[in-house]
Amino acid sequence: MAKRKKTSNILLTVLLVALVIVFLFPIVMVLINSFKSNLYISNEPFALPNAETSAGFGNYQTGFEKIGFFQAFGYSAFITVGSVVLIVVLTAMTAWYLMRVKNKFTSILYYLFVFSMIVPFQMVMFPMSKITNILSLDNPVGIWVIYLGFGAGLSVFMFSGFVKSIPIDIEEAATIDGCNPVQTFFLVVFPILKPTAITVAILNAMWIWNDYLLPLLVIGNDYKTLPVAIQGVLTGSYGGRDMGALMAMLVLSIIPIIIFYLACQKHIIKGVIAGAVKG
Repeated sequence: MAKRKKTSNILLTVLLVALVIVFLFPIVMVLINSFKSNLYISNEPFALPNAETSAGFGNYQTGFEKIGFFQAFGYSAFITVGSVVLIVVLTAMTAWYLMRVKNKFTSILYYLFVFSMIVPFQMVMFPMSKITNILSLDNPVGIWVIYLGFGAGLSVFMFSGFVKSIPIDIEEAATIDGCNPVQTFFLVVFPILKPTAITVAILNAMWIWNDYLLPLLVIGNDYKTLPVAIQGVLTGSYGGRDMGALMAMLVLSIIPIIIFYLACQKHIIKGVIAGAVKG
């Protein structure tokens, strides 16, 4: 029995290592090629840079100048942070209300949120673009509302699962002590929701930071986020691309979200399990 378990552990380890290699390989290739000149990226994509093929930090300098890196970074950060804060706070409040007020209306509303998760973005993107223009939401602040709408389904679902596990006695005690519903939520309930809130923040931050299509449709070239700037500026006509600068900017654009994920990763499994299983 012990021998069989040891063999299973070895096979599982080998499988996990293989998966890590598969997932990291594209990122490593992008990093390596970001230091090579365009000719050698096409001819020798898997070779390491050497004295002949290396472009040093020239690709990074070119990318910075072409896309206006700091401006694009600022727009991406502003949109991501604002959208994530809005999603976390409002969907947590919504989930708390839906789980504590039990009636037909809240049940229907809950299932509408769940149903929204399976609606493809491509199905609604053109009418959405028109409506955002009519409502003057086609700006960096207005797009927060759009991301709130698309991120609400999964976020409410995850928060709802965790809210079910919170004893209602805690909230009743807060009410007896003189807290109104808003105070009860922010002073009692929301701190308990911290693991799920961090998980929701991570998932939405990764999605919004890397999103290309929605910012392109809603705010276009007026306020270029990093994905829009990288794709639009470094991709020329007739399929021409500055591959070296493109890969250099891709490396820089993924660093912030990797740092954010590594800083919060210990909470993500705890939050997903709590949101999906409890209750």
